[in-house]
Amino acid sequence: MVVASSNPIGSEKLELPVIDLSGSREKVAELIVKACQEYGFFKVINHGVSEDVIRKMEEESFNFFAKPASEKKRAGPAKPFGYGCKNIGFNGDMGEVEYLLFNTKPLSISQISETISNDPTKFSSAVTGYIEAVTNLACEVLDLMAEGLWVHDTSVFSSLITHLDSDSFFRLNHYPPPLLLDTHSSSSSSASSSPSFQIHHQPNPSYIGFGEHSDPQILTILRSNDVGGLQIRLADGLWVPVPPDPTTFCVNVGDLLQVMTNGRFVSVRHRAITNSVKPRMSMAYFGGPPLHGLITSLPEVVTPETPSLYRPFTWSEYKETAYTLRLGDTRLNLFKASPDLDPPHPHNS
Repeated sequence: MVVASSNPIGSEKLELPVIDLSGSREKVAELIVKACQEYGFFKVINHGVSEDVIRKMEEESFNFFAKPASEKKRAGPAKPFGYGCKNIGFNGDMGEVEYLLFNTKPLSISQISETISNDPTKFSSAVTGYIEAVTNLACEVLDLMAEGLWVHDTSVFSSLITHLDSDSFFRLNHYPPPLLLDTHSSSSSSASSSPSFQIHHQPNPSYIGFGEHSDPQILTILRSNDVGGLQIRLADGLWVPVPPDPTTFCVNVGDLLQVMTNGRFVSVRHRAITNSVKPRMSMAYFGGPPLHGLITSLPEVVTPETPSLYRPFTWSEYKETAYTLRLGDTRLNLFKASPDLDPPHPHNS
């Protein structure tokens, strides 16, 4: 098992941003930009995703992960799509997690559902319905980001994930209590307001479900059940637990968005810790551009005083590089325009 490290820090009260999307559009855009600059992370309420869509997806997810290991393995191994257990990526990273990874194209979902569910049509319908809803949410959030940055083309971000060739992913993560996952594994071889939270001086060691990383895509829309485990890392290295709230969606800034905003937005580093008693379920949509999409800093955020921090590259090039690295490696350093250039540090401490 991988154990999370603790940080010798003092206790303090903090609040992570929770943004009401039903508010004044100009104000919402302003709050989103502020959250992306300070944390690379925020929660949204009044998001427009129906409870029925969420319920169907969660129900299908728990039904799959409750199956015996031998049945779940029919949907794997993940290369990269399908069922995976403990192995994360291709370079030796491990975690106390089992997951299903999908391409977001309906035909791909329909085909893989045959190996996942006894009722593949129902499962496929739940997945495609959920992806459609969170894609719409992602587009709304991305357009608000562009408006808040005063970008001329406010669809500059969202058009990348709605492109016919968009390379977006969807992942269902199941974090059973570690002993339960070990038992399953061994048996198969012989699971509206801004909340305050406490940063503890030395948190008790916990098992890592999904290790420290940033998301390489543009942004991530994440929802989890009522079990905690998500943590984000602040600029000064402190780990902050995100209180669980099934009525909200979490938004993570990804690496590509950091590049396109020339470092104004920060790609948040985060991890998932397992709960010793209850299983945690999370559903993550990763909005990605086409493989041939050129990623470069927008002209509105490049000035003589703030030159472009990163060289232009395609998503295919960045993705291939990411696949050669470990989960926790900082990929963006390999794409700097100059080794001496660094993004501004967010003021979140």
